[in-house]
Amino acid sequence: MLRTRDNLRIDAAHTPSRGADDLGIVLAHGFTGSFRQRPTRRIAHVLSGFGGVVAFDFRGHGRSGGRSTVGDLEILDVEAAVRHARTVGYRRVVTVGFSMGGAVAVRHAGVLGGVDAVVSVSAPARWYYRGTRPMRQVHWAIERPMGRLAARLGKRTRIMKGVWDPLPLAPYEAAAKISPVPLLVVHGDADRFFPLDHAYQIYEAANEPRELWIEPGFGHAESAATPDLVRRIGRWAAARPGSSGDVYPHED
Repeated sequence: MLRTRDNLRIDAAHTPSRGADDLGIVLAHGFTGSFRQRPTRRIAHVLSGFGGVVAFDFRGHGRSGGRSTVGDLEILDVEAAVRHARTVGYRRVVTVGFSMGGAVAVRHAGVLGGVDAVVSVSAPARWYYRGTRPMRQVHWAIERPMGRLAARLGKRTRIMKGVWDPLPLAPYEAAAKISPVPLLVVHGDADRFFPLDHAYQIYEAANEPRELWIEPGFGHAESAATPDLVRRIGRWAAARPGSSGDVYPHED
């Protein structure tokens, strides 16, 4: 269990490295996901060939405390995992997030900092997107009492009531604040949740160093990520030099 600065307990697991001893990879799942689910466990196993993996459940998910704020305070969950990776002894720490986790990884790097690179996979660039049927279903789960009940019973995801106040910095806005930390944006042209303009918006808002991978035939997030794609992400992460140490340059 990790503990966030707002005093929530976060369920987590550490998979030791089978690759570089100095690289820690913080793995952030998507909305209603869990590090205990098979696709995320598979990703953690593949990434552990390049560095140690700290995987965790966001607040309101699984055995973690609190309620999901759907991308806002989740940056504190990533912060706790990054701090743990530093405590374990990893000199370089790279965050790898999928869907909501990708958006949170970008926001964490832009708002709090303290990482050596960021990988955002299948992430939304902006809030309140309803342009696809799956995202309209997600908003039903977030905004309606019956939707929140279904998420709690069916997905073990407890979601906050009400609206954000104030509105959090959007992922694409946070991307502009990440440099000089490297950013990799990965998106599939077969994503049913978020079309490619989300990836382009994050990438175009960011400053160098940045990379954009548009993956032919790739769907959405963890369940669609092939071992080959995850290995390519692992190689990219392993090639990033360390720079930030345990300093949080954006923190007040």
